[in-house]
Order: sequence, then structure tokens, then C-alpha cells
Amino acid sequence: MTPEALRDLVIDTLEDLKGRDIVTLPVADLTDITDYMILASGTSNRHVKSLVDRVVEAAKEASHPPRGVEGRETNEWVLVDLGDVLVHVMQAETRKFYDLERLWQDIPTDSESLV
Repeated sequence: MTPEALRDLVIDTLEDLKGRDIVTLPVADLTDITDYMILASGTSNRHVKSLVDRVVEAAKEASHPPRGVEGRETNEWVLVDLGDVLVHVMQAETRKFYDLERLWQDIPTDSESLV
């Protein structure tokens, strides 16, 4: 599966479960860790858990199981490592506090082209 196809799968999955404020950051030119970082918010720890569970399930169905999932203990901020795509699903307050978008603010986002 190409990084772009995986990115699209994750975004579609998050949108299907009403993930909020989905942002895609293309980072392949800045790091060799991943090609895309996807940020999304959930409305509660249950919503974050549901979003993460469905992303993991969709990736497995596409024969691309996660390398790791971190943060399931509290579901405030969960990171799903899919290799070419890193998915950060957070509660709104946690996302605002850590403000990952600001850290990568000079990177153009391609989320507008996916809508």
C-alpha cells in the first residue's frame, strides 16, 4: 500500500466516525521517520478509543497492521504508528495544550485537497 493510499484510508476512517479537526501534515521531506502525520480530535476518551480502534482495524483489513499503539491507558492522546503514516488522536484539550500543528507550522498541509 502506498503512503498516500494509507493516508487516505486513515482519513476516511476517521471521518466515518466523526473525528474532528482532521489535519494531514506531509513530513517526508523533513524526517525519515514517516511520510505523513495525521492529527484528529475526539470528543471524549470513549470517542478517541473508538477512532483508534477503527483505524487499527481498517489498517489490519488492508494488510497493513500497526507497528505500535501508545496511549490507550487514558485515551487522552493515542499514537498509532503505521510506518508511513503516524496518527495522533487526541481529546480537544490535550491537542490544544500540546499544539503539534504549531510545531510543524511551516509545513503546508494537504488536508484541503482531501476534502
